[in-house]
Amino acid sequence: MKVVVIGGTGLIGSKVVERLRNAGHEVIVGAPANGIDVLSGEGLDTALAGTQVVVDLANSPAFDREAALKFFGTAGRNLLAAEARAGVKHHIALSVVGTQKLSGSGYFVGKAEQERLIRESGIPYTIIHSTQFFEFLPGIVKSGEEDGVVRLPTANVQPIASDDVADAVTQHALGAPVNGVTDIAGPERVPMSELAQRFLGSTQDPRTVIGDPHALYFNVELERDTLVPEGEAWLGKVGFAQWLQGSNLAPAASRG
Repeated sequence: MKVVVIGGTGLIGSKVVERLRNAGHEVIVGAPANGIDVLSGEGLDTALAGTQVVVDLANSPAFDREAALKFFGTAGRNLLAAEARAGVKHHIALSVVGTQKLSGSGYFVGKAEQERLIRESGIPYTIIHSTQFFEFLPGIVKSGEEDGVVRLPTANVQPIASDDVADAVTQHALGAPVNGVTDIAGPERVPMSELAQRFLGSTQDPRTVIGDPHALYFNVELERDTLVPEGEAWLGKVGFAQWLQGSNLAPAASRG
């Protein structure tokens, strides 16, 4: 089977490409460096010729409303139009749990537009809503830091390892279209502020996290369960301790 992975050089994309190739499939890495650009449309028709499945992992480089809407709207229209011309049978996109609840954030307005274009394209599809990746923890901590104090929401998160995300995306790429949304998440649900404090303690960072239910996340105040699945979800196997031990963030002694 021929699969095109848009964003195939990124954190998740590179892992999905490796998994698909190891399974014996023909994989095209969709990236500007390879002459495939979803914003200009360059190289899409050539890359998609004879393609059965497209995995869209492209992400906006900026999170403000105007930039995110422009990126996801332009990329989505160009990619889906090229897929229609090529007769692609399954479009898979990675999105975020809680996207529809975060309309106050420009980035999530862009993600919602991406999902709308997919639903209305007429191409069989699967939208995967993922919780936050463990790999985002340093960025989450940084986003809540001001004047040496880390203040983060007490809303629940259920973080997932990028390897588990790649496994889930690969499974869907090799399966039938859902023609809807499926949720994936990590194995443990915990308040964001608590997880961040655990992360800082485990990495011997002396900073302290203050849990604040009114602290903003992407400029939005969160309800308790905005960022976690409401119902059934596919759960990854890697928990916080296992992820940290395998990362380059844990103290050397704890990595053995």
